[in-house]
Amino acid sequence: MKGRKSIKQVLTFAFLLLTFALISSCDYNRRSTGWQYFDDMVNSPAYESYTPNPNFGDGKTMQPPVAGTIPRGMVPYPYEKTDEDRALAAKTLINDVEMTTLNLDRGERMYGIYCMQCHGEKGDGQGSLFTSKKYPYPPASLLSEKMMANPEADIYHVITVGHGVMGAHGSMINPDDRWRIAMYIKEELQK
Repeated sequence: MKGRKSIKQVLTFAFLLLTFALISSCDYNRRSTGWQYFDDMVNSPAYESYTPNPNFGDGKTMQPPVAGTIPRGMVPYPYEKTDEDRALAAKTLINDVEMTTLNLDRGERMYGIYCMQCHGEKGDGQGSLFTSKKYPYPPASLLSEKMMANPEADIYHVITVGHGVMGAHGSMINPDDRWRIAMYIKEELQK
């Protein structure tokens, strides 16, 4: 009997405790979300990007990257958009991407996405942007004697940093895909 009475008392106490917890957690003010146990979770102490911030000497929240750091996933490219660096890159860069049908197909797809609008489907510089008169400056023909004599590394360099009026595509195309495009141009378009 005594055991049943103590179990009944424990259950009654647990029920009353649960009831009290539920009732005390309710808030009848519909304009409030109720109790805030962790205020910093509701009202964030974080600063927005372009707001003043007293924690930094210049008073700005958005700070430039630390000097000498490299963003995650970025491989530094040692050559600039100069004729000297173009010649040096053409001599020193080596394509590590294996010549396979799969890589050539990927190169063709990437060429279609990034290059064909200017250089044309055949690489003759007659892309839709030029032939439709939306872009007045004629793109380079990839079938010229000069381009046919240049190695894949030269094409890779030009895709990466640009040349003349062509802008850099290095930030948009990963290094392996740049090599695949160069490989596709040399092996398929220039044959």
